Amino acid sequence: MTNVPVHFAQNVFGPEVMASRLPKDTFRAVEKTLNEGKRMDLSVANVVANAMKDWAIERGVTHYTHWFQPMTGFTAEKHESFLHVSAHGRTLMEFSGKELIRGEPDASSFPSGGLRSTFEARGYTAWDPTSFAFIKDGVLCIPTAFCSYGGEALDQKTPLLRSMEALNRQAIRLLRAFGQTDVVSVKPSVGAEQEYFLIDERAWEKRKDLQYTGRTLFGAAPPKGQEMDCHYFGVIHPRVRAFMEEVNLELWKLGVPVKTLHNEAAPAQHEIAPLYTVCNLALDHNQLCMELLQKVARRHGMVCLLHEKPFASISGSGKHNNWSLSTDKGINLLEPGETPHENAQFLLFLCAVIEAVDTYQDLLRCAVASAGNDLRLGASEAPPAVLSVYLGKELTDILFSIENGTPYGKKEKEVFKVGVHALPKFQKDSTDRNRTSPFAFTGNKFEFRMLGASSSISEVNVVLNTAVADVLCRFADRLTKADNPKHEMHDLIRDTVRAHKRILFNGNGYGSDWTVEAKARGLLNLAKTPDALPYLLNEKNVSLYARHGVYGQGELHARFEVASEQYCQVVITEAKTMILMVKQEILPSANKYVQELTKTITAKPNAYASETVLLLTELIDTAFHTVSDLERVLKEKMSLRDTYARAAALGRDGMPLIEKLRGHVDRLEETLPSEYWPYPTYADLLLES
Repeated sequence: MTNVPVHFAQNVFGPEVMASRLPKDTFRAVEKTLNEGKRMDLSVANVVANAMKDWAIERGVTHYTHWFQPMTGFTAEKHESFLHVSAHGRTLMEFSGKELIRGEPDASSFPSGGLRSTFEARGYTAWDPTSFAFIKDGVLCIPTAFCSYGGEALDQKTPLLRSMEALNRQAIRLLRAFGQTDVVSVKPSVGAEQEYFLIDERAWEKRKDLQYTGRTLFGAAPPKGQEMDCHYFGVIHPRVRAFMEEVNLELWKLGVPVKTLHNEAAPAQHEIAPLYTVCNLALDHNQLCMELLQKVARRHGMVCLLHEKPFASISGSGKHNNWSLSTDKGINLLEPGETPHENAQFLLFLCAVIEAVDTYQDLLRCAVASAGNDLRLGASEAPPAVLSVYLGKELTDILFSIENGTPYGKKEKEVFKVGVHALPKFQKDSTDRNRTSPFAFTGNKFEFRMLGASSSISEVNVVLNTAVADVLCRFADRLTKADNPKHEMHDLIRDTVRAHKRILFNGNGYGSDWTVEAKARGLLNLAKTPDALPYLLNEKNVSLYARHGVYGQGELHARFEVASEQYCQVVITEAKTMILMVKQEILPSANKYVQELTKTITAKPNAYASETVLLLTELIDTAFHTVSDLERVLKEKMSLRDTYARAAALGRDGMPLIEKLRGHVDRLEETLPSEYWPYPTYADLLLES
């Protein structure tokens, strides 16, 4: 049996290790950095670096790396040894504070959206001391931010750290209005639930589409999918169980607090979920989780698919971003309290989130925009592309009673006045869950369900942190200037509900009537990535990020360019892969079967053979002509110089052809005998698990 307390964080240079290895004054300085965001002096960094090096060497480590997260969606590493040679030729193992704090990787070959060019190579990594160093694959990994020579963010961590600082500043200002002078910091906490598929490695090796794109570009639905709901929370297959146990252990060693494992709704689909932790640490943990899921799966003869929609006829995979706010005193600011003072504070922060989601619904949609996620949103187990906030009936009724100045009638027949009467006490789970809601309040946190399984959680939390910070800033300004803060607080909540109640929706997000209603409310419905991306450069959004120092205009434009280019590359790769598969294997196999049937008809005509030849001939011709159309469109659109124009054109003209070609080929698969079909089918791919 695994001794979890012994193994947990054994490969992490965390607070317990630092407390035992650092001088007391040094550790106190580190704590100030961790808890209060104080800048670390080089003298302190030198002591930390030496202790970190000694700790790593004791575990057989000879190299370190500044572990960073460029705009690829993956992590990056450049390994350096601790080796130094003195002037007298003596070999030394050294690691200085300067080496710990800053590295210098090549910045020209990572996505930059024009911030860097090929001949401008210099970039910097900067240590994030609030995210602990760890040993992975025998290398000391130091979590870092990554920026250009000019200081522009080239990664996923830098803007997240900036947004956390912005949120901290404004939340502290608002808490001061409540008389809370003892709170030093406010940090967003995140728990990222990760969905994924497991398939047999031998079947994966026979599918070019899975290898090149991460999803099946062709595949007829099997006779049995997830219709009988027998996989969800079902007994875990022994092979999968062994995989999960190893993933658990590997993540525990890295200090990732994995808590929940279960089968998901679709065959071969599963989920892993950690406990909550500080936002930037949660980002690192989720990247490690995705890496280890894929790495460990191969050890068990399987492949882990993180694509949002690897199989067309069953549920896709998301990543539920559970977000809340906590003070350094351990108080969750989204926890409904039991006193009038706590009630007012909770409702004010709740309203800040509601206003933020309504005002910046476009940015939240942009944050989850990708070609893969476009295939998932609005389908089974995924919310629609329209943003809405689910509060449940009780909280909604309370807010509306404040808005209208009418009695709230559950327990008290009195006009509900913030700061005068206590909230009616209710349990965290007094409201039902709404799985169709993109943004649902779940007791003391919000669950954002639109994020795709393969995406970094960074951008979503950058938007949430910055947008909420902006609203809190306005709230703090208004309360600070008020003659009667208590009355102003009530009016502030009332005014926020009146202005932003359009975003509140407790109904079925899958219903066709919701799309009509959402449009009437003025909510955006940005179904596809090219529809969403231009909103990144909306003046309102550029101004938001500039006000809080999260993105400069150039950095934001770079994100727009990178997202547009990534969308193009996905569509182009998928189209090229389909063309290759159809021309080299699928059509030749179909033609071969037609030839066999033709021989049969010549020898002895029969209705089955004759009808099948006619059907296959029609499907072969249609598929061939669709391939030709797709090749033509690819050639036309790839010649467009403007990146976004290319993305929009590929989405408008390329994706429909990809779906059309899939339809024709799937009918071929359903018609051909299994021995003539060149690839493992869905029935072959989906493990009994």
